[in-house]
Amino acid sequence: MSNQADFARALLDPELACPGGLHSWNGSNPATRFAVYRNNVMVSLVDALADTYPVVQALVGNDFFSAMARVFAQAKPPRSAVLAYYGQDFAAFIDSFAPATSVPYLADVARLEMARVLAYHAADVAPISPQTLQNVLTDPQQLASAQLVLHPSAQIMASPFAVLSIWAAHQDKDNPSAFDPTPAQTVLVFRHGLAVDMLELLKGTAQFVQALHTGHTLLVAAEQAAQCEAAFDLTQTLALLLRLQLITHFTSKDPSHDNTPRPLETADATP
Repeated sequence: MSNQADFARALLDPELACPGGLHSWNGSNPATRFAVYRNNVMVSLVDALADTYPVVQALVGNDFFSAMARVFAQAKPPRSAVLAYYGQDFAAFIDSFAPATSVPYLADVARLEMARVLAYHAADVAPISPQTLQNVLTDPQQLASAQLVLHPSAQIMASPFAVLSIWAAHQDKDNPSAFDPTPAQTVLVFRHGLAVDMLELLKGTAQFVQALHTGHTLLVAAEQAAQCEAAFDLTQTLALLLRLQLITHFTSKDPSHDNTPRPLETADATP
């Protein structure tokens, strides 16, 4: 039988012949059976992409999406049997896919849809208590070095297009609403419980969240946000993040003030 690499190449490229050395248990033509298997594999990959990118599919139509997804699948086959994350680089592929240039916001919509998938599968982490955060804010020593850590599902998606409005306009599949793609939008994607949610952010708030993500202290993040938007309000922003339960803990350069969650210790059962 052909080696696995030859089999995989032929499976994804319809121009290649059936690999040599194949046999069927009932004596039927191996080439015919391989063609059926090849088609089923490609249909499964296209369907997986359509499940992840339903708005991208709605924007370009089923036929165009299927053709584009087939080209992508041939170039970027899955590396895992788990297809939940398949197509993480689909947006980058769309950026370079010449037939899609007539829909300039298509790749960013794909990025938003993948961000939703990543948020849905992110780890569960309990939110910080308001009292714990209040203790940090009112203690000058802790505040000076405090780094707020956000929920693993929280992501910032900035686009020169109205990606959130475009996504929202296509939630009724049978009757998509009109939308203006031109206003730039910055979107916070996050999970609350089992539901993925999205919220458009002002520039200052988005900068603050992004700065926290990159490991800046609370005070440095607030300073960067104020430079980005003069009207930035730290109190309102912290209240928003608390309400959304997106602050999970804080870390500090001073280990005695570190609030990082640690595994529970198992009690020694020995008498």
